[in-house]
Amino acid sequence: MNDHVTPHSENDRPARGTAGYAESADALAVQYEEVTFEAVHGAVLQLVPAEPSRILDVGAGTGRDAAALAARGHHVVAVEPTPELREHGQRIHPDSTIHWVDDTLPDLVLTQGRFDAVFATAVWMHLDAEERRRAMARIAALLIPGGLFFVTLRHGPVPEGRHMFDVSAAETVESGSTYGLRTVHLSERSDLHGRSGVHWSHLVLRLTGTEN
Repeated sequence: MNDHVTPHSENDRPARGTAGYAESADALAVQYEEVTFEAVHGAVLQLVPAEPSRILDVGAGTGRDAAALAARGHHVVAVEPTPELREHGQRIHPDSTIHWVDDTLPDLVLTQGRFDAVFATAVWMHLDAEERRRAMARIAALLIPGGLFFVTLRHGPVPEGRHMFDVSAAETVESGSTYGLRTVHLSERSDLHGRSGVHWSHLVLRLTGTEN
């Protein structure tokens, strides 16, 4: 198990987007882990790098996706700002080689270099418009040329106590294009937990600058 946690270097104030997660961490740990990486990302599995790669999982939660990616042979850095969720992740995935980092969008004070792919699953809608702009610029800076940004957007009623916005796929596509990220996949799916009124957008954006 890689249980080292790199701390956030700027301050210890919780990000607004993490509101409600610490209090619900026990229940969320069960919810997150009852669906698989393959079920969540089935529409885009063909785009996940096949060869061992450097992958950043932003808002990693309990490390479900990070552990699945590590099991595929990737070097995974998992960013999760909520200590209670990180603790569950280290308990649930004790044998994984995940490198945990205490950090958050939009600025991500990382020192691990650039990545072949970045995942942001159920994260983007926690950022306001200005934070999303800054976050997209930061993601582009963290990707290698040709690197992929996997992002899922939640649509529907906002759970009580959460800091969340309804972010459209169209806005995300446009924002990505501003920073050299070209859309290579866009699809919609229903909620895997069967929550009324909730559905999801899946996007994959590729950083231009290569023919890959």
